[in-house]
Amino acid sequence: MKIPEHVHTCRIILVLPSLLLTVLQTATAQKNGIDIYSLTVDSRVSSRFAHTVVTSRVVNKADAVQEATFQMELPRKAFITNFSMVIDGVTYPGTVKEKATAQEQYSAAVSRGESAGLIKTTGRKMEEFQVSVSVAPATKVTFELVYEELLRRHLGVYELLLKVRPQQLVKHLQMDIHIFEPQGISFLETESTFITNELADALTTSKNTTKAHICFKPTLSQQQKAPDQQDTILDGNFIVRYDVNRTHSGNSIQIENGYFVHYFAPEGLPTMPKNVVFVIDKSGSMNGRKIQQTREALIKILSDLNPKDQFNLIVFSGEATQWEPSLVPASEENVNKARSYAASIQARGGTNINDAMLGAVQLLESSNRAELLSAGSVSLIILLTDGDPTVGETSPTQIQKNVQEAIASQYSLFCLGFGFDVSYAFLEKLALDNGGLARRIYEDSDSALQLQDFYQEVANPLLTEVAFEYPSNSVEEVTQNNFQLFFRGSEMVVAGKLRDQSPDVLLGKVRGQTHMENITFQAESSTAEQEGLFQSPKYIFHNFMERLWAYLTIQQLLEKTVSASDDESKALKTRALNLSLSYNFVTPLTSMVVTKPEGQEQSQVANKPVEEDKRRENIHYSGGASNFPTSFGAGALGASERYGQPGHPDVSYRPRPSHFFPHQNLERLTDMSHLMPTSRPLVFLDSNQGVLDRLKIKTKETTTSAPSPAAVQAPAIILPLPGSSVDRICVDIRPSQDSVDLLSDPGQGLEVTGKYKRQKGGFFWVKVTYKNPQVQVGVSPEHVVVTRDQRSSAYKWKETLFSVLPGLKMTMDKTGLLLLSGPDKVTIGLSSQNDPGKGLLLLLRDTDRFSSQVSGTLGQFYQDVLWEPPAAADDSRRMLRVQGKDYSATRELKLDYHEGTEISCWSVEL
Repeated sequence: MKIPEHVHTCRIILVLPSLLLTVLQTATAQKNGIDIYSLTVDSRVSSRFAHTVVTSRVVNKADAVQEATFQMELPRKAFITNFSMVIDGVTYPGTVKEKATAQEQYSAAVSRGESAGLIKTTGRKMEEFQVSVSVAPATKVTFELVYEELLRRHLGVYELLLKVRPQQLVKHLQMDIHIFEPQGISFLETESTFITNELADALTTSKNTTKAHICFKPTLSQQQKAPDQQDTILDGNFIVRYDVNRTHSGNSIQIENGYFVHYFAPEGLPTMPKNVVFVIDKSGSMNGRKIQQTREALIKILSDLNPKDQFNLIVFSGEATQWEPSLVPASEENVNKARSYAASIQARGGTNINDAMLGAVQLLESSNRAELLSAGSVSLIILLTDGDPTVGETSPTQIQKNVQEAIASQYSLFCLGFGFDVSYAFLEKLALDNGGLARRIYEDSDSALQLQDFYQEVANPLLTEVAFEYPSNSVEEVTQNNFQLFFRGSEMVVAGKLRDQSPDVLLGKVRGQTHMENITFQAESSTAEQEGLFQSPKYIFHNFMERLWAYLTIQQLLEKTVSASDDESKALKTRALNLSLSYNFVTPLTSMVVTKPEGQEQSQVANKPVEEDKRRENIHYSGGASNFPTSFGAGALGASERYGQPGHPDVSYRPRPSHFFPHQNLERLTDMSHLMPTSRPLVFLDSNQGVLDRLKIKTKETTTSAPSPAAVQAPAIILPLPGSSVDRICVDIRPSQDSVDLLSDPGQGLEVTGKYKRQKGGFFWVKVTYKNPQVQVGVSPEHVVVTRDQRSSAYKWKETLFSVLPGLKMTMDKTGLLLLSGPDKVTIGLSSQNDPGKGLLLLLRDTDRFSSQVSGTLGQFYQDVLWEPPAAADDSRRMLRVQGKDYSATRELKLDYHEGTEISCWSVEL
């Protein structure tokens, strides 16, 4: 469709990646006369099931007809349930139909010369949906999108992510998130990459035992970058994370309107020993960055093995090579040998998946026959490959058959597909046939961390052969209730219908095996009591548990079709289709037909793509695709953000928290220049130039431009003197091969360690550990990694960060200054220097909050400190005695990179 010259274009973009993500965006809307006067998101999370309504109201303020394009991306596992447009009081709804029926309507539109847009896969876990409509002058249009998704527990947390990018000031912009969890909310935290201190009071959070409400409602002035500018400051992520209270058994049965859901995540179980065989592709296509990142990830993963685990490595190209003849214990000696072997892996040759996989199974079989597998242990095979088989057996179907026959339900297989040259459908079936799952690893700067993240998910098996049981006279149409493995940090979910004459109390049992014994957990739930819990309309949407059951049933039916025979697959799809139509879900079996005003040129049909479609663009346009580009130009999503290429701004990784910065691995982990976006030039500056460039130096008398680095230097460490609000110590540390214990304060629940490199002009890495809340912040010149419990998130320097946890606030601004603070905590500041080749700078504030127990290289300055009188001839030099040791101190002019001012401080070398 050719857009007339007098029709301007406005795009309203909503993106929902990861667990739950919404992006609101318009491209140069005000310039084209389309004004968004209201933009709201209302998310209601009831017992993990999220129902989100996004409403955008626009008006055409121009004198000519304009075109508004509503575009959004949503999580692959979310189901759209409704989309509508209201134009001049008339509602134009989207209708969910069987895909074949919708395709007929689509074909008819094409035959009339009209274009039709489909949902397509974008990014890592996103799908893109768009619809356009012509808007007459002074006409108002309301777009409303509704979607639903079950939030799955991942590494101990549920996450709701909203990304805000309106690109214009919006008179009424509001996000409301209501959470209701009958088990009780154990913790709640928020994080933003665009909220500044000026926007902090636009965010309100309220919470009681079972309910939480988070509201973000900025005024027009708060949205402005500057008082005299019309540009908006709102551009980034808003995240809510939470978990629920659990009994020791981890059982919770909830009932609403004739349906039940059973959540199971037991606490306190010991980790089962693992027998792990890593099968690593080293074919020629892995050469370069892929094999480098694979080596890096494998070295880290090997370090995370439990001493009770056994393991081995098989690397393959045209042939498969086994590292050791049999499984070996994960002793320190064996792990170090394996790390050295992994570091030497080179990529060359073809891809013989069949022989490598059969070799892995044979290795476990021979170890089992030799009685090397400990009783109650779990055996896992983890395959990583980046391409289809090219050597030996190359038929995917035959390889799947060979592997399934060899494994014979004895072991679990997990398949990782690196990039898009491998068939994901092949790997998914290979994994699902053998009790595992498949995952795509995206070629990006964080590929190594994606691999580590996956391993962390399966690193701690707690139960095997898990079965849920209910009285046959109580329930029917129950979802999957048998599971092969349960891992720490996850959650099993079973849902079903209550029979008409079911008892007043629903009883449930969960049976499983630990590595020591068979175990049974019991739970019961009163129908009358449960029904009373779900009565608040503010938090609950109608029949949510029935829709949760339908959602979960459809997801599981579609997954079963992967491993089913043709006849079984047909029956499964028929049932999934009927449920999709009954509950108005857009699934891979249905499509949404979007109706539009009569006379409009474009009719659209939305299909839900499947993972394999990522190998090829699953989007089709008729009559000139150039009128609807896949890259949306200025103000829209860039290619790197939509397709996961280097430079993706919203990276969240989760390596194992307790060992993310072990001292022996820090130098390797922090030397990650390859993680820098390749699409952006690197500018190397003098060690302090980056700090100076982003500041104007203020003195008491005047404000001047920053002088050259020779005139004033930023010290690596700035310490306020005890009892003084003005005087400071600027510290330099002598070079050391070891890490330095900088601060330890049991009273604060704080430990700070780091490694200082003088030639880098600062710290090579710093690790800050808090006991309450239990948070670890690992900082390198490349990035900041925040770890809480089992989850870690990485941030690039100069990304705005505003994270509020109970008792701790973390902020980072565009200048690259990270501040860790709290109501009763010492403030710790860390700053990058605009150059990953240079070190980190550290400062302290609020040091009067240190307890009397503080110690460490820097902590000693807050114990007994004595100053010798200055020499009569030179009062700029003094001796400083700290805990019986003398230091020479010299008065010098330095740069305070926190305040942006020149300061006079006492320079001390430790």
